[in-house]
Amino acid sequence: MKKLMMIAAMMVAAVSANAQFEPGTFSIQPKLGGTIAWLSDMPKLPISAGIDKSPVVGAIIGAEAEYQLTDMISLAAGLGYSLQGSGWENYSEGGVELKDAQIELGYFTIPVVANFYLFKGFAIKAGIQPGFLTNAKMKYSIQGKSSAGNLSIDYDESIKDGCEKFDLSVPMGVSYQFKVPVTIDLRYNLGVTKVFKDSGDNKSKNNVVSLTVGYKFAL
Repeated sequence: MKKLMMIAAMMVAAVSANAQFEPGTFSIQPKLGGTIAWLSDMPKLPISAGIDKSPVVGAIIGAEAEYQLTDMISLAAGLGYSLQGSGWENYSEGGVELKDAQIELGYFTIPVVANFYLFKGFAIKAGIQPGFLTNAKMKYSIQGKSSAGNLSIDYDESIKDGCEKFDLSVPMGVSYQFKVPVTIDLRYNLGVTKVFKDSGDNKSKNNVVSLTVGYKFAL
């Protein structure tokens, strides 16, 4: 009985894997993973204007539906949630230390990409990705001593009102589907629209590298 169940499972997996590449077929792929994100132009902080920026690590979860147009080309559209933002390096000057400074941004995203399969299982991709802001916070801690006395500031406030609610980026990347069919997807999202409202010379845009693992189901 166990042998029969194993054989049946292997047959289902094989059919599912092959079906993804047949023209005219649909598949859906739940996926999750992580992000490394940064802003192209960071706002100034109260302690110093010359602090180096630092990427932040976030998470991504969602699902994509894919339609196979030909053996080599497919179109995919998805819905996801991405945690991203940017940070600053820890900084110390004159006995005052800035620590754990970062901007946290959350977006619902709708990636739409074209996949070009160079060989079976391996694809390069590009498209567009509208995003809708759900939350935005700035956080930092300032500790130390100054001429005015001891300093101890822990800042953690929403900056959502000062951010654009809509974001547009250009995703590009590669993916590989194993026969299981588990898919590994690596993308770089280049921000097109600015993050902050009325930002003057500051034209911060999102930059996100994401790595996800998904499982494709044939429909």
